Amino acid sequence: MALKTFRPTSPGRRGMVKISFDDITKTVPEKALLVPQKRKAGRNSRGVITTRHRGGGAKRKTRIIDFKRDKPGVPGRVAAIEYDPGRSARIALIFYADGEKRYMLCPLGLGVGDTILASDSAEVKPGNNLPLGNIPAGTTVHNLEFEPNKGGQIVRSAGTSAQVLGKEDKYTMVRLPSGEVRRFMNECRATIGQVGNLDHQNIKHGKAGRVRLLGRRPKVRGSAMTPRDHPHGGGEGRSPRGMPPKTPQGKPALGHRTRVVKASDKLIVRRRYAAK
Repeated sequence: MALKTFRPTSPGRRGMVKISFDDITKTVPEKALLVPQKRKAGRNSRGVITTRHRGGGAKRKTRIIDFKRDKPGVPGRVAAIEYDPGRSARIALIFYADGEKRYMLCPLGLGVGDTILASDSAEVKPGNNLPLGNIPAGTTVHNLEFEPNKGGQIVRSAGTSAQVLGKEDKYTMVRLPSGEVRRFMNECRATIGQVGNLDHQNIKHGKAGRVRLLGRRPKVRGSAMTPRDHPHGGGEGRSPRGMPPKTPQGKPALGHRTRVVKASDKLIVRRRYAAK
């Protein structure tokens, strides 16, 4: 996979860096594995905006990804590597021996024609899915389950991977991409390998219009607003905040921790940030 740069024929092209699609082997998605994507524009189920600066963007359809990998003992063949507009990673189209077709996250090193398997005794190689209790220490994994049989929920974006550190009774210790070390039940499943498309972090969109196509709307500084619209607003010219930084709703920002206490916190061995 290579990065593409462009001649500066326009201001937008001057700083643009894209990823070549040389690794994509199929451009038309599998129709049976598509569902319409309803636009929410950062709103919750009640229609209230909970995430600002979202809306618009190019139309897309959601690919149904198999995060559970719940076909134990049934081998599958990688038929194609495809692009997914809804995620940073590439996806692999799998043809299983029983005739079913599914999408899965494409790990680094997996290619067309390779065979994958989800089994308790599967070989430790990229694409295979095993319980954490059967994965040797030092192995890199992705698509990791928080609870057994719930499906992979973390370590799913491009270039990410977690590392199995060792076993401890009925738990397996795993170092997550954030640096946090956490215990997971031995029955939780994970896929071997690192998520592919490593160069995703090097993309430069070059102009605001390409960012709008991703569904991101412009952000306005609070200091440029009026006092009724933002706590930082008002004043003649450029004014200091005069207070600790706050959100438009008046809540502390920039460093204020918002994580709530959960029962699962006891499974965290080392947090990703230093204790205060």
